[in-house]
Formats: sequence, C-alpha cells, structure tokens
Amino acid sequence: MNDNDKAPLLWHRPQQLSVNGAIMTTIGIFGAAGRMGRAIAQVAADAGLGIAGGTDRDGSGEIAPGIAITTDPLELAQRSDVLIDFSVPGALSVHLDACIAANKPILIGTTGLEAVHHALIDEASAMIPILQTGNTSLGVNLLAALVEQAAAGLGDDWDIEIVEMHHRHKVDAPSGTALLLGEAAARGRGITLADHSERGRDGITGARAQGAIGFAALRGGSVAGDHQVIFAAEGERIEIGHRAENRNIFARGAVKGAQWLIGQSVGRYDMKGVLGL
Repeated sequence: MNDNDKAPLLWHRPQQLSVNGAIMTTIGIFGAAGRMGRAIAQVAADAGLGIAGGTDRDGSGEIAPGIAITTDPLELAQRSDVLIDFSVPGALSVHLDACIAANKPILIGTTGLEAVHHALIDEASAMIPILQTGNTSLGVNLLAALVEQAAAGLGDDWDIEIVEMHHRHKVDAPSGTALLLGEAAARGRGITLADHSERGRDGITGARAQGAIGFAALRGGSVAGDHQVIFAAEGERIEIGHRAENRNIFARGAVKGAQWLIGQSVGRYDMKGVLGL
C-alpha cells in the first residue's frame, strides 16, 4: 500500500467522563515531573477537571495523590480527552505519534522548537487538532495582538527591540514568548522574522539595520518571565510589556486552551483562537 492508498485518520470528539451527571474533561500531561507539569496538574484539579496521569523521562513519582507518572505516552493518550505537552523538543515526535494513534488533541507549550519540530506539528495537524504556542498566558497573547497592531501602524523607521528575562535555570534563548512577540511584530510589518531578527550583539557590530527586530535575553534568580517590547523612533518610544509573577498564569492558560481545543476540528491553532481574537 502506498501513501496515497492510506485512508486519512478522522478526528472525533472524545467521550468525556460523567461525574454525578456532569461532563468532566480528563487531561494527560507530558513532562509531568517538571515545574509546569505540576502547576498544570494543580490548576486542573482546582478547576474540578480529571487528571488521566502524566509521563516523564524517569517515569517515577506521582503527579497528584494516587496518580503515577509513567513512561508510556500512548497509554496515557488513550486514557485522556486532551494532552498537554510541556516537556522537551526531543520528545515531541513520540508525543505526536501517541496522540495520532489514540486520536486525541494536544496542546504544545514546549519551547526551544526548531523548524523540524514545526514541520512535524504541521504534518500531525492534518490528523488531529493541535494548539502550539510559545506562551499560554492569556495576557501575553493579548500583548502579542497589541504588538502586531502597533507594528502594522508604525513604519520601519521605528526600531523594534524585545527584551526578556527568566530564571537562571532556563536553557533556551530567546524565550519562546520573545519569539512569539517577534513573530507578531513581523506579521504586522508583513515580513518574516527569520530574515529580520538581530540577536547576540557583541563587539563592533555596526549600525542597527533598518527594519530589524532585535532580541536581548537576561537570565537570573527566580524570574518566571518578564517581556518588554520597545518601539523606538527619533525623539519618542512606545514600551509595552508583561510580567509573570508565577507559573500559575501559564498553567491556567494551558488548561483553558486544552478545554477549548477539544471542541475544534482537525488543524493547527494558537492562543488567539482561545481568546477569540
């Protein structure tokens, strides 16, 4: 059988659990032992949602009392209505395969993704609903919409700089949120970010290129996430930003996004749909 002979997988809405007559969404968490995984489990429990379980590299411990962390993504996907992934880029392919095999939607909040990962997401989104975002905070995604609007209204004589700061343990830079904001600015200007970004300035770099979108990454302490977008022109500046005071804002957004995703058809989505933007 060749690829053209294969019947496409058709997405269908999962059968959710009923508790005392009420429908309960059951969430599975990839990367359950990490900071975000545990925050998502707590927010989901507080919201009265079911937790199917979680997976992590070591497959040990519990994500919640009586709910073990395992190493089997497919088994978890089969027990879940929707999956949330805040793990590592190297695990994305396995997680997508599990969701496709179980015919379940997935929200991907993992950062540090490269072109090869986005290609995998595009391919998988032809079979299941996928929401991928560099930041699940509702406030950050509203900020991105404002950045896109500002970039569209201002000419390229306004320089755009994106400054972000995170805790000392973060391993990727610029942050996924900084890139999300950069993409928003690029969309507003009708350009591609890859062709207009400036990063890692050091030494004698020459004058700033007109129309460039610059990035600066700061690391230290326990900062959950600070982002500032600066539009600078001759004699004036516009500065808009967002400060995350704790990880619960990302967990709340992830849970809200996951619930929204269950009702969607096959395709690739971002947080703008969750916000109705």
